[in-house]
Amino acid sequence: MPTPSMEDYIEQIYILIEEKGYARVSDIAEALSVHPSSVTKMVQKLDKDEYLVYEKYRGLVLTPKGKKIGKRLVFRHDLLEQFMQIIGVKQENIYNDVEGIEHHLSWDAIDRIGDLIQFFEEDSNRVEVLRQIQKNTEE
Repeated sequence: MPTPSMEDYIEQIYILIEEKGYARVSDIAEALSVHPSSVTKMVQKLDKDEYLVYEKYRGLVLTPKGKKIGKRLVFRHDLLEQFMQIIGVKQENIYNDVEGIEHHLSWDAIDRIGDLIQFFEEDSNRVEVLRQIQKNTEE
């Protein structure tokens, strides 16, 4: 299993490849606000652990294992953002809140949050009831 730091890199590399078709060390460093030397060290570790293939000066490619995990990490992030929106978290707080909790939840908890999102999406009145509860507790 990748560490939380490794997950951040895999997720960002996956996103960059999906958006641009490639991920360079400089792009990863900019996206994660870290030094390129830190990216190089992590990319070498991810290569050693078979999440990607890295060739110095040529770039990197996610392995099937890396793609699978990257896709799952992006799904987890998007699901948690959706959950935060449904429960009424202010938009300006959502990204940082998700970043703060995503590595600390089990996949079982993620699956249950997915169930809860489905529950709310199946009947929009449920979201309205939640908003009313929130309104009542704020008064």
